[in-house]
Amino acid sequence: MIAILGAGESGVGAAILAKRKGIQTFVSDKNQIKPKYLELLKKYNIEFEQGKHSQEKILTAKEIIKSPGIPETIPILQKAKAKNISIISEIEFASRYTNATFIAITGSNGKTTTSTLIYEILKKAGYDVALTGNVGKSLAFSLANRDYKYFVIELSSFQLDNCYTFNPKIAILLNITADHLDRYEYKLENYIKSKFRLIQNHSEEDFFIFWKQDKNIDNYLKTNSIKSKLLTFTLSYDKSANAYIEKNQVIINFEHKRLTFNSEDLKIKGKHNLLNAMAAILAALLVNVPEKSILQTIKTFSGIEHRLEFVTTINGVSFINDSKATNVNSVRYALDAIQKPVILILGGIDKGNDYSLIKELVKEKVTDIIALGLDNEKIIKAFGKIKPIYEVKSIEHALEKAFSLSQPGYSILLSPACASFDLFQNYIDRGNQFKNAILNLKQKVYED
Repeated sequence: MIAILGAGESGVGAAILAKRKGIQTFVSDKNQIKPKYLELLKKYNIEFEQGKHSQEKILTAKEIIKSPGIPETIPILQKAKAKNISIISEIEFASRYTNATFIAITGSNGKTTTSTLIYEILKKAGYDVALTGNVGKSLAFSLANRDYKYFVIELSSFQLDNCYTFNPKIAILLNITADHLDRYEYKLENYIKSKFRLIQNHSEEDFFIFWKQDKNIDNYLKTNSIKSKLLTFTLSYDKSANAYIEKNQVIINFEHKRLTFNSEDLKIKGKHNLLNAMAAILAALLVNVPEKSILQTIKTFSGIEHRLEFVTTINGVSFINDSKATNVNSVRYALDAIQKPVILILGGIDKGNDYSLIKELVKEKVTDIIALGLDNEKIIKAFGKIKPIYEVKSIEHALEKAFSLSQPGYSILLSPACASFDLFQNYIDRGNQFKNAILNLKQKVYED
């Protein structure tokens, strides 16, 4: 019997896959299970419990599949470890049941954009491909329905922590900046090691694509031997890299292939998106997508919801939803991409943020800060002496205050740098509430 802790997307996906493989399964969730997942568990006749973790049942399991949001420090998992019960991730479990080519993407920022872009390139080129992991359906959920030839998998460090034999043929590490340090004993080196689990099983036949200019990646590679074939991308002119920029031209050099395009042709803007696009193109070339097809997709791909998503303009003021920006570096990318004066909406649950990373950009580009959260002390301490700060407890109040401070030509940017769980269900709920409040504001302004 296997026990699955957490009855969300990954847990229920793993349960359905296990059921279809004839494995006895027990699902346990400490909280109440969402109706859509309850319905699936009942449909597939999977034994489950909610509102508790029954030790007498869970600790008899041969293996435990842990949902990524659950820390390993909880008592039931500590007891499982003491009994030498194997604790794995849904990714580890699901990967046993396919011979597909995995293209796996991780990094502190840009994962979803890069994963979605790779998926779109392959899909439009006619490949049999699914988008899974931290975006779309879980890998197990996808496999429970059918197998594919290619899986594009977005992976967080939490998902990688309990992977042991999982081995993506193509692995992409976009960047590493301090994030989720509350789960890694507030030690950046622990978080870095977690990210590099992506290639722990690589051989000389596997490919590792990474940003050459990232200091944390570079430092790790200097002190650790890597078996993978290395492919690099960079924002500067560097002929030793496989992808680089020269006079606004993006140049991709891979084996006997050379692909070039003007950086302005990329529909998604910002330097960070040039990096995301270069990583995606290298992955696409590795699976032999035609160059013409790649270029067609990158020129039309408009990005993902809740990531630098332009919402609308009201009286000359632009509104941008960047709710997915849950760390400081994401905010840095957003500010770097916007050329107008910015009223910045920040705040939520802090994950060990170092706001000094964006202090100069805030001085240069931000006129006012709206602190949206139950505890804004750290934001006030970081920026209170350099910018006016207004504390609010609701997205509607944040928007009203920001709009009252704005002028034509300004941008109001929701880019929180924090997790959302103090006031919202998740970053998607936060972004959707922001967009709904904007539409309500627009209607009110134009009615008046």
